[in-house]
Amino acid sequence: MQKNILDNQQLSTLLLRVGLAVVFSYAAIASFVNPDEWVGYLPGILTDRVSPDILLKLFSVYELVLAAWLLSGVYVRYASLLCAATLAGIVVTNFELFAITFRDIALIFAALALAVAKEPS
Repeated sequence: MQKNILDNQQLSTLLLRVGLAVVFSYAAIASFVNPDEWVGYLPGILTDRVSPDILLKLFSVYELVLAAWLLSGVYVRYASLLCAATLAGIVVTNFELFAITFRDIALIFAALALAVAKEPS
């Protein structure tokens, strides 16, 4: 019976890792394909200093790296905390778009659940 509990924990963390990785991968790929639809989510304080096109590309690469990190299963706690912080930053800097970004709050909690989940020993 103990084995089944461990298997369920491993499965739930795998599902959380894959789910978060899909979210970050989709956003990154979509922003490469249709940058005009995504550039508006970048904070003005940054786009005033750096070209929005360059900033969006850099952020997209960051998202792909984060997705790959989640999928690797290495130091998952740190990757998931970085995911939560990234999503929180998106929500806070786009508060005027809360009707869209409110979904990120659920993703923040999914990332935090992954961060506190027991890692396999």
